[in-house]
Amino acid sequence: MLAEVLHGRSLTEALWAHQPQVAERDRALLAELAYGVCREYFFLDALAGQLLRQPLKKKDRDVHALLLAGLYQLVFTRIPAHAAIGESAGAARLLKKKWAVAVINGSLRRFQREGRQLTGKIEQQAAPEIRFNQPRWLVDAMGKAWPQRGEAVLNGLQQRPPFTLRVNLQRCELSEYVAELAAGGLTSRPVPGVSTALMLEKPVAVSRLPGFAQGRVSVQDAGAQLAALLLDAQPGMRVLDACAAPGGKTGHLLEHTPGLELVALDVDEQRLARVEENMRRLGFSPRLVAGDASRPEGAWAGRAYDRILVDAPCTATGVLRRHPDIKLLRRAEDVEALAQRQKDILAAQWLLLKPGGRMLYATCSLLPQENDEQIGAFLKEHEDAGAVMLASRAGIRTQYGLQLLPDTLETDGFYYALLEKQGA
Repeated sequence: MLAEVLHGRSLTEALWAHQPQVAERDRALLAELAYGVCREYFFLDALAGQLLRQPLKKKDRDVHALLLAGLYQLVFTRIPAHAAIGESAGAARLLKKKWAVAVINGSLRRFQREGRQLTGKIEQQAAPEIRFNQPRWLVDAMGKAWPQRGEAVLNGLQQRPPFTLRVNLQRCELSEYVAELAAGGLTSRPVPGVSTALMLEKPVAVSRLPGFAQGRVSVQDAGAQLAALLLDAQPGMRVLDACAAPGGKTGHLLEHTPGLELVALDVDEQRLARVEENMRRLGFSPRLVAGDASRPEGAWAGRAYDRILVDAPCTATGVLRRHPDIKLLRRAEDVEALAQRQKDILAAQWLLLKPGGRMLYATCSLLPQENDEQIGAFLKEHEDAGAVMLASRAGIRTQYGLQLLPDTLETDGFYYALLEKQGA
């Protein structure tokens, strides 16, 4: 499975594909190993380089992934060394590469003997990509984008993500839900500046959350919850969620403002099925449409909207601690291509916005090219567009919008800019 991520598949997709083949009692461990290896990849990769006599070939990424998983168990878990080594060597036999068993077994046993010295040698190198467990291009980009806070951001991206809930305030008060959680032995606290958010002390299965199946609560980062609050749609308005999947913000829009006429659009029909699943749990039935936000066509594109949410595709650099495989999937050259995609979507969606209407542009990126620079260029090209000052206790005020940084445990990294179309 990890080898698939090294070949370019997202970890979420790989887990979904392989979890049914794993006993239910082992699925949590599978996820821990998969996410853990991705989170600590650059350190583990350097460690593997010290242990191997020669680098493995590209065709043997399955062996490489297995070695990293074995090392992760020895360094970062309480799994007994004999079990970690034995299971890793046993898994190597399934690869049908006779030499792989000896490589995995020998490398892990050597680490068991010399781990402290090998780890010390890597730490002495002080390579930025190893220190921060991020690709070098991203380390450099963070230093350039946030010269005063880049190191804090990079350290924040190494942490495990917060487990945050979104409470449906149409169904209960935040304080009521805090009490329900406490009655079930779960400690929580509000997130400053986000009226719907509660952060749990530690992650739990959703089955332990009171009313989850009935749509009273959802799991969503506090930064993502700002979208519905900042868009501030009013009852009866026609709203377009232009890049809706997997539906977290869609659901919150409908919770926040009953009576919306909402269209949820996404280019990926399979991901749109996730939106439908989430809406069913929440008890909503917006119109779901498969379509390209950058090329409006069909009935949904023939109408004008009072509010449009553009949750644009981006590098996702702000959610790396929640999706650590992104650091292995993204390349520096992706930034320009994604920025062009964002530009195309913004221009196309602007045509669908009513005069006097508002569009909220959102990314989960930390890079100015996708955020303030993107909005600045848009405003120069559209004389009928104006930036609305965003009022929020969370985040950093930028020239055109609001930037949340993951240098605290309260939110992931998000950017928001609110645009108003001039005219009556």
